[in-house]
Amino acid sequence: MLVLTRKIGESIQIGDDIRLTILSAQGQSVRVGIKAPQNVTVHREEVYAKIVEENRRAAESVDPMRVQELLKLKGVMDDKINQVSS
Repeated sequence: MLVLTRKIGESIQIGDDIRLTILSAQGQSVRVGIKAPQNVTVHREEVYAKIVEENRRAAESVDPMRVQELLKLKGVMDDKINQVSS
């Protein structure tokens, strides 16, 4: 882990597109501003952990047989759309 010391108003540049700026510090809390492209997702660590856990639970609840049925149905629908389009 890289550890850096910054003062209020100073920034850290990550690559070409991401900048972290220290906005304020009060007691044990630090406000950080993040400038990043819209396609870069930024989450607090505890929020990200919940997202990962929810995605894991959702993936575990998928019935592989139902997925196969849906893929077959999609193939049938694609064929019908292609017939109508031709």
